[in-house]
Amino acid sequence: MTDDPDAPTVRLPERALSPFVRFSLYNSPYPAHDRGCAVDLYRDPAREDDVAPSPVAGDVIDGHERRVPRKEYAEATDQVLLVDVDGAASGFDAAADGGSGAADTADLVARILHVDPAVGPGDRVEVGDPLGRFVRSGFFAPWVDDHVHLGFRRRDQHLLRAGGSLPLSLPVAPRPLAWDGTGTVVEAGETYAVLDAPRGPVDEWVGVAADGGGVLDGGLAHYRGGGLLDGGSEDENGPVSLLGYEIGTATGRTVEWGSFDVLADGEPVTGLSLFCARDAGFGAKLVDPDHDLSVGDRVEVGFRPSDDPVRLG
Repeated sequence: MTDDPDAPTVRLPERALSPFVRFSLYNSPYPAHDRGCAVDLYRDPAREDDVAPSPVAGDVIDGHERRVPRKEYAEATDQVLLVDVDGAASGFDAAADGGSGAADTADLVARILHVDPAVGPGDRVEVGDPLGRFVRSGFFAPWVDDHVHLGFRRRDQHLLRAGGSLPLSLPVAPRPLAWDGTGTVVEAGETYAVLDAPRGPVDEWVGVAADGGGVLDGGLAHYRGGGLLDGGSEDENGPVSLLGYEIGTATGRTVEWGSFDVLADGEPVTGLSLFCARDAGFGAKLVDPDHDLSVGDRVEVGFRPSDDPVRLG
């Protein structure tokens, strides 16, 4: 996260979301996502190509190769692509510049990761233009889908350091979908299983509802915390629950998970992968490299207290 607790907030333009069908501010173990200071924008799973669209408009400043953790399913390197943001063309609201707590969008550089770029310094990109191909990065857990990581810095900040991006606010209020914890497996990978519930309308941003309102975001509870999006005022802090179980404590929209296991039919699994989506394939996503679930299985999700919960980051 940024080192400055009073850093101005960047209101993400709705146009930045338009090339994508899923997003998450918190579903990551890496500090760049602390307090929602970066957003992961996921490729449309219905598309067969691996082209990564640009979430911003502007001039490419530079690209830097970086080391990534070695994993058998991942590529050996990743890239940090730096784009000098054109605020108007990117869809930023110029009227908000300089407002209370708002970042000056005339002074932003976008940091984009997980792309093998087909563009370079001096190239101009518009929102939706191809940046290159998606990279399956060593930063990904095996159940993580291909995505573009997006964060913003002021020009006078260090542009390559992992931490330091400005806090983001969302241009949309995702619709909370009530869920009773049950569903039928409609997709089963080696490390995950997707359920057919909860389901929402296509072309409206939705997510799994917390019991008290708002949409849950993050790795529950295999990452150390998550988010409660559009869950109320930044001053409304306190317990957060799902399926009648207290899963954590909110400070503003950021949630620190409690100490518990996630269960599928009474057996512990790694966790739940929570994000926002607007595609027909959305449903609760269980993650566990050791699962034995198959398409058609009926599953009930629950929780139990634990002194040694799964924590991956």
